[in-house]
Amino acid sequence: MPHDTRILAVDDREENLTALAAVLDALPVEVVPASSGQAALKELLSDDFALILLDVVMPGMDGFETAQHIKARPRTRDVPIIFLTAAGGESEQAYRGYAAGAVDFLTKPFDPWLLRAKVSVFLDLHHRNLELRKQASLLRRTLAENGTADATGAEGGEQGADGESPAAAGCDGLLSALDERLSRIEDALARMRSGEPADDLDGSVADLRLALDAFSAGRR
Repeated sequence: MPHDTRILAVDDREENLTALAAVLDALPVEVVPASSGQAALKELLSDDFALILLDVVMPGMDGFETAQHIKARPRTRDVPIIFLTAAGGESEQAYRGYAAGAVDFLTKPFDPWLLRAKVSVFLDLHHRNLELRKQASLLRRTLAENGTADATGAEGGEQGADGESPAAAGCDGLLSALDERLSRIEDALARMRSGEPADDLDGSVADLRLALDAFSAGRR
């Protein structure tokens, strides 16, 4: 059954791509294969991916060069990359991989359980990011609607001593609360990108939802 979430698997060996698809079959993802760096870049032009599994040693454009192209594109620079490579020279390749923008590095033959566990972490982060985008979109739409309502109310509505309507003053307080929660979420995401724990992310997202509900209720 097709899934909305996609992972791009890049390897020049067909049997390796088949093995990756089999290992990740239990996860709710679609594994899209690419047999070269050029093919991977072509896939990334038209589709969105939660994660890229990228082989290092490939003919023509190797994994490091492919990663550099991926990170140079605004559309794909934030897509996490896990490098996969055969044993031998791990330290140097790992250094080059992280320098090219990799978030992790696995040596073949990899432990299927370990790969699934690592992929699951990045899938969870991807879904959280999607949820935050939805919340941000709702916030922008709510702010736009509120701006129109405030402008209408200010023309003929009741005003306080400072010239501001009570409704507008209440909305300002709720907007401050929303801004504070968004700042906390951005800080948590920044820590996650740098590999630090962000245990407060779920709580911050929940607080943002409550603040959005309060904001919507305050405008009725």
